[in-house]
Amino acid sequence: MSISYLVSSCDIRSAFSKAMSAMYKTEVPAYGTLMELVAKVNADTLAADPALKVRLDATDNLERISEERHGAIRLGTAAELTMMRRVFAVMGMYPVGYYDLSEAGVPVHSTSFRPVGDAALKRNPFRIFTSLLRLDLIADETLRAEAEAILSKRRIFTEKAVELTEKAERDGGLGKDDAERFVSEVLETFRWHDRANLSADMYKRLHDAHRLVADVVSFKGPHINHLTPRTLDIDAVQRLMPEYGIDPKAVVEGPPTRKCPILLRQTSFKALEESVSFEDADGSWKAGSHTARFGEIESRGIALTPKGRALYDALLHESRMLVRPAADGSNADEYDRALADAFKPFPDSWEGIRAEGLGYFTYSLTEKGMNTRSNATNLDRLIAEGLVRFDPIVYEDFLPVSAAGIFQSNLGDDAAQEFAASPNQKRFEKDLGASVLNEFDHYAGIEAASVAACISRLDRAVAAE
Repeated sequence: MSISYLVSSCDIRSAFSKAMSAMYKTEVPAYGTLMELVAKVNADTLAADPALKVRLDATDNLERISEERHGAIRLGTAAELTMMRRVFAVMGMYPVGYYDLSEAGVPVHSTSFRPVGDAALKRNPFRIFTSLLRLDLIADETLRAEAEAILSKRRIFTEKAVELTEKAERDGGLGKDDAERFVSEVLETFRWHDRANLSADMYKRLHDAHRLVADVVSFKGPHINHLTPRTLDIDAVQRLMPEYGIDPKAVVEGPPTRKCPILLRQTSFKALEESVSFEDADGSWKAGSHTARFGEIESRGIALTPKGRALYDALLHESRMLVRPAADGSNADEYDRALADAFKPFPDSWEGIRAEGLGYFTYSLTEKGMNTRSNATNLDRLIAEGLVRFDPIVYEDFLPVSAAGIFQSNLGDDAAQEFAASPNQKRFEKDLGASVLNEFDHYAGIEAASVAACISRLDRAVAAE
C-alpha cells in the first residue's frame, strides 16, 4: 500500500483515545461529571492566571490541556503483555519506564505506553499505564497454579484486532477503513464485562489473596480501570468533588502544592461497587459485586533529573516516616502539613530548580535572541543577556508510590499488603518482548537538542554577516 494512503499513528491514537473516553463515560457516568468539573477548574485557573496562559501558549501546551488523558489496565500473562505492546505500537505508543509496585504492597510491575517524540506528544499525549500481575508474589502455590490455569484459557484480543495488528506491522500502517476497524476491535479489549469467568468461591479466594489479583484473573478482559483528565489545579478539584456528588480519595498523591509544580500529582474518586455474576458448577449464574473502576485526575509538573528525583524520593520518604496517610482520611491534614514541611529544601522557582540541576528544561531564543548575532556558547551567559529563555519540560511518566496509593485506595481500605520489594526489569522486558525506554535519557535528549538548536541558530546568524 502506498504510504500516502496510510493513516498516521497519531491519528489512530487520537481516534482510540476519543473512543475510549466516550465508552468510559457511558460505562461510568461519574467520569463524565468529573470531566465537567475539571473543565471548569481549568477555565477558572487560566482566567485567574494570565501568565500561566501565556506560558502554556508559548510552549505549545495550551491546546493539550483539554486532550490530556491517561488510562490504566492490568494484564495477567506475558503473552497478553507482548500482544498489547504490538497493538500500542500501531498507535505510536511505546514502553517508557519500569515501575515496581511491589515496594508499595501491590503485586504488579508496570510500564507506560505513550508517544515519545515532541511532535507526537503535541498531536495527542494519550498514554496507558500497563501493569502485569506478579503471581510469583502470591504465597499460596495452589492458588497461584489455579489462577495461571484460568488466565491461560482467556483471549483478550479479538481475532480481527490481531489480524489488523499483523497487517499494520507488515504494511507499515493501516488505511482509513482498516484504521477505523482497528480502533473498534481494540476497544473491545478494554470494555467492561459483568460476567466473571469463574465461580464465586474462586473469586473469594483470589480476593482474599489480594483484591487486585481477583480483578485481573476474574474477567474476560482487562477492562480499563480508569481514565484521567489533566487539571491545572488539582487541589481545587479535590476540594470541589463532593459538591459534584463525587467521593474523593483521602489525599492527593505525589509532591505537595507548589508554585512551580514537579513531577506528577494524582487523585481520584473512589471505585464503584458494581454488580457482577459468577458461574456456578451447574452453569447457573450467581449475583455478586466487584470493585475496580474509578475516575482519576492528574496535574503534571516538570520532569526531574536523576539528582532531582533522588531528592524527591528522599523528601517523600521523610514525610511518610513522620506521617503515613490513613486510608480513611483521618490524618489527611496532618499528612499534608508533614509533606509540605518535608519539601521545603526543594527549590520552588524555575531558576532555583535549574541552578541546582534538579529539572529538565527546553531552551529557545527570545525575540531579542532571534535578532542578535552571537557566537557565545555559554548557556548561563546567553540567558543572562536575554537571548535565550528556558521552559520546564512536562513530566510525561508516572511514580510507583503514587500509582500504588491510587490502586490501594480504589481496591479498598484493607487492600495494602506486605510484599518484599521485588524489582525484576529483566523479567518484565522478556515478557514484554522489548526494552523499555529510560525516561531520564529521553528528557536529557530533548533538553540537549533544544540547547544545540539555540547555539546553531546563533552561529548561523554570525556566519551570515
